[in-house]
Amino acid sequence: MRSEILASAFLGLAVRSIISLYSYSGFDSPPMHGDYEAQRHWQEITVNLAVGEWYTNSSNNDLQYWGLDYPPLTAYHSYLVGRIGASIDPRFVELHKSRGFESKEHKRFMRATVVSADVLIYLPAILLLAYSLDKTFRSDDKLFLFTLVAAYPGQTLIDNGHFQYNNISLGFAAVAIVAILRRRFYAAAFFFTLALNYKQMELYHSLPFFAFLLGECVSQKSFGSFVAQLSRIAAVVLTTFAILWLPWLGSLQAALQVLHRLFPVARGVFEDKVANVWCAVNVVWKLKKHISNDQMALVCIACTLIASLPTNVLLFRRRTNVGFLLALFNTSLAFFLFSFQVHEKTILLAALPALFLLKCWTNEMILFLEVTVFSMLPLLARDELLAPAVVATVAFHLIFKCFDSKSKLSNEYPLKYIANISHILMISIVVASLTVPAPTKYPDLWPLIISVTSCGHFLLFFLWGNVQQFSSKLS
Repeated sequence: MRSEILASAFLGLAVRSIISLYSYSGFDSPPMHGDYEAQRHWQEITVNLAVGEWYTNSSNNDLQYWGLDYPPLTAYHSYLVGRIGASIDPRFVELHKSRGFESKEHKRFMRATVVSADVLIYLPAILLLAYSLDKTFRSDDKLFLFTLVAAYPGQTLIDNGHFQYNNISLGFAAVAIVAILRRRFYAAAFFFTLALNYKQMELYHSLPFFAFLLGECVSQKSFGSFVAQLSRIAAVVLTTFAILWLPWLGSLQAALQVLHRLFPVARGVFEDKVANVWCAVNVVWKLKKHISNDQMALVCIACTLIASLPTNVLLFRRRTNVGFLLALFNTSLAFFLFSFQVHEKTILLAALPALFLLKCWTNEMILFLEVTVFSMLPLLARDELLAPAVVATVAFHLIFKCFDSKSKLSNEYPLKYIANISHILMISIVVASLTVPAPTKYPDLWPLIISVTSCGHFLLFFLWGNVQQFSSKLS
């Protein structure tokens, strides 16, 4: 069993290494380049400036040029990576002069930092989660889960292709999920706080953690026990926050500046064509012409909370392992579909719980995971990652089929015809987008079709997930 797990891990690393050979976000695209340059620039800023200047606009830190807009743990990580990079070649992070720096050596270094995070955090976290899902799982169930998660193309294409470090925040979140499943609530609070302080998008997972932990506190036999457990969990969260935010806590203005960078309302409800409700509505009714940014932010908050409320209320009242995973799935989809300033890549936050619902609803979750990759195709195509995206998705599906051939669930799938229709639809759109040029009047026609089609799928999965949580005996 250990050798098979090790082989799966090496398979995942091989896929990541191959994708790393391809292009990345913003390659040879001045003046702003892309996410690759953003990560490099954050290393430049954190290595050369004092901590208090990292989030503040100045002559040495132009926030209009990829200013830091992630929480402090990302900044500390950028500092660590930047220090290592500077020891290899000071030109990697030379203040002002390194903007847009591109070389084969630097690409190898940056790619290696992502793979290192996979090896040190993400892959061990998902292996731990695969072993923790259910004590009754057989060894091949664990291998099934770990292999599919390691080979899931969405996270790999974004981190090792497009270029980001979602593997760190998702890895911390996975460990926090393990802690919940094992009823280690203080560890869950600690690791989820780390995830949230690496990327604020982990708010997509916050309500299920809050509902589960609060429900456990309320279920204590006495008021004293309730207060004691709640106080300990709060102490873990607040202490972790305080340590990470310490350099900015001495000034209210400094702390507010960091928060302002984390939640930039001025950017608008969405930027690119993203597969959520607001982008779909914008096709027929231009939101930005009728609703101000501040008003739209309030509308998004209200809609997101309303959509998230039922699944989390049920979780608060009935706390089971599968119910917790379903709540994570439903809540992260609600945030993706209805919240403000959504990016294509944040669908990975819904993909994480979907990966660990595979053994309960195998075919449904495989389809969902394939749609997540489909929804990101316009982004991947811009980065010249379309070929590895298609190959990696086909390989993912074939790996699933290898396991599924032995699965009893394969003959009990009532939605196989819907899945076939979805596959045909997605394949047809991809082929058409590659062979039929968009009309001059509508240059974004194909990205828009992909986003609206994906949004329709995600809405159906959101409804499906809520129905399952309220009706399934597993939850």
